[in-house]
Amino acid sequence: MSSGSGTSTATVVWFRQDLRLQDNPALAAAVARGGPVVPVFIWDEAGEGDWAPGAASRWWLHHSLAALDAALRECGLRLVVRRGESGAVLSELIKSTAATAAYWNRRYEPAAIARDTALKASLGIEAKSFNAALLFEPHTVKNKSGGPFQVFTPYWRHCLALPVEAPGKLRAGLLPAPARWPKSADLSELGLLPEIKWDAGLAQAWQPGEAGAQARLKRFVAAIPGYADARDQPAAGATSGLSPHLHFGEISPRQIWAAVAAQGKDSGVFPPSRGAQVYLKEVGWREFAHHLLYHFPATPAQPLRAEFAAFPWRKDARQLRAWQRGLTGYPIVDAGMRQLWATGWMHNRVRMIVASFLVKHLRLSWQEGAAWFWDTLVDADLANNTLGWQWSAGCGADAAPYFRIFNPILQGLKFDPAGDYVRRWVPELAKLPDKFIHEPWEAPMDVLVTAEITLGRTYPQPIVEHAEARAAALAAFQGMRSKAR
Repeated sequence: MSSGSGTSTATVVWFRQDLRLQDNPALAAAVARGGPVVPVFIWDEAGEGDWAPGAASRWWLHHSLAALDAALRECGLRLVVRRGESGAVLSELIKSTAATAAYWNRRYEPAAIARDTALKASLGIEAKSFNAALLFEPHTVKNKSGGPFQVFTPYWRHCLALPVEAPGKLRAGLLPAPARWPKSADLSELGLLPEIKWDAGLAQAWQPGEAGAQARLKRFVAAIPGYADARDQPAAGATSGLSPHLHFGEISPRQIWAAVAAQGKDSGVFPPSRGAQVYLKEVGWREFAHHLLYHFPATPAQPLRAEFAAFPWRKDARQLRAWQRGLTGYPIVDAGMRQLWATGWMHNRVRMIVASFLVKHLRLSWQEGAAWFWDTLVDADLANNTLGWQWSAGCGADAAPYFRIFNPILQGLKFDPAGDYVRRWVPELAKLPDKFIHEPWEAPMDVLVTAEITLGRTYPQPIVEHAEARAAALAAFQGMRSKAR
């Protein structure tokens, strides 16, 4: 349905990682400006530099764009889909619609910043960007010396003293549409969905789009008082699962903040529970990740701590493949990697365990791990992915020391004591007693026979021995430090 408005004051709204209607500052500003609104999404892989979306992210993007188009149509608009270089597509769209303004919401990856800066100078019309993705933009938060923070705790303490803007609300009803819509590609033409249908698990686990994000937020907020105690148990399902919705901008951190704050209105306490405080700290970690990426744009490929450029990482395609496929012989590691492959997501505690195993037990580089996560995670986010992997490798800001090496057996016993998580994702171990679920090689032969397990055939022997791998990792670390002196 069209409002029949003319095109002399049209505004192009360029959607990127902000695939929602509510609390969308660029869309709200275009509506407030008056005149027709022309929403567009541009598939520009080359414009992402070295970090075009991976396969799982492309799956999510396809379904999120479909949901956004449906939501826009309920408001009398539609999503114009184009493919090509962003500047050329925007220029053509501006010309064909006689638009006099182009609005978009800011991104903070190095390639996006460079592209957006150039576009503002070249489009020849009013070009504005807005903050839709963060509570605290990186350029607005500085330490006492006027520089960026590199340690999370003082960073977050500083942020908590700052005001948080309330989420914006788009009025209900029809929005001003152009009298004639510009041409649009069909979403299927972008080729975002896999040709080989490996995505059934993703479709079962997720509902991409703004409605799915709001439904997940509602469920999580109702259960948030128990979050602090259950969040580290991967079998408990206590985490929010909002990370992919946040990455694609189907929900904003302001909306999450407001929902948590509303929970405590009756008591007048904010945050209203320990669970809420712990969760908001996780939101703060995401903010910190973007802060670091903005101020240290080389970190997706290079360690923040320069001495780690000389670390003697190994190359071993066989062991890397075993890790990727969840065939390391360590059940908690294998469960995490199989959950990732099946659902495009992995519990955060298990992410730390599998990352530590790769960089410390196998001494394969954190860049190898980051690349695999980038391709397989539906919530693959350059800032979060970089911070998480550099933290695990000990080479980033506020990182875990390299000599802190997770024992995958003890991690499994601590966070999955009954083996429920392992049994779900490593079903060949399902019949093992709890006592041996995290170290099946210790089970007596009669127990293995009863459990229908033949180590080395139905489930692998460990590809490395923990104590030996730990000693080798510590020796490599000491060698690097000696060279750096």
